[in-house]
Amino acid sequence: MNCILNILIILIGLFFLKLILISIFFYKEIKAAQKKDPAAKSFLEILLLYQGLHALVSYRIAHFFYRIHLFFLARLMSQISRFATGIEIHPGAQIGRGFFIDHGMGVVIGETSIIGDNVLLYQGVTLGGTGLKKGKRHPTIGNNVVVGTGAKILGNITVGDNSYIGANAVVIKDVPVNSTIVGVPGRITKQDGKKIDISLDHIHILDPLKQALDEIRQRIDKLENK
Repeated sequence: MNCILNILIILIGLFFLKLILISIFFYKEIKAAQKKDPAAKSFLEILLLYQGLHALVSYRIAHFFYRIHLFFLARLMSQISRFATGIEIHPGAQIGRGFFIDHGMGVVIGETSIIGDNVLLYQGVTLGGTGLKKGKRHPTIGNNVVVGTGAKILGNITVGDNSYIGANAVVIKDVPVNSTIVGVPGRITKQDGKKIDISLDHIHILDPLKQALDEIRQRIDKLENK
């Protein structure tokens, strides 16, 4: 009985030690979740219950193994994490600080993806490769980028800093900084030439086709008035 009790005490101690270490080493990511998710009620809730954070913790460990060429162990850890969280992050990907995956189910991040700081991904996002060639074949995402629900960013392309990828957009070409992309295939629309603010506002995104049609209608109205 004493042996079982001692084992339980050790396991509980290790669990709390794990929480403390995650709180220290992933403090910036937890604070990013608090800032970007209005549903987050507390630091502890994110620490214990957010699968995006758990997937990121597993990724950091798997990425360490990947860097020292323990590829099978790294992939094993990433697949276990995928099963537990519904989020697939290849251990070869490079991810910056302040990264947050909201909800997360169905997110896929490919092997040669590079993600900058303070990036926000919603559920169903794919950072995928194109073709069978080796080398860099996945996207590079800049700093302060938001990628909306279901968006697909494919190939060795770059998404510039402070950009917003709209929900369900398919992006296959480079995206300039401070841009908003919507549609299939993705098209650039400007937000009054201003930096895109990272927020949860998916509604007030300008549609480039609608903008063009509005301009044509205005020109027709002017011609008719003459």
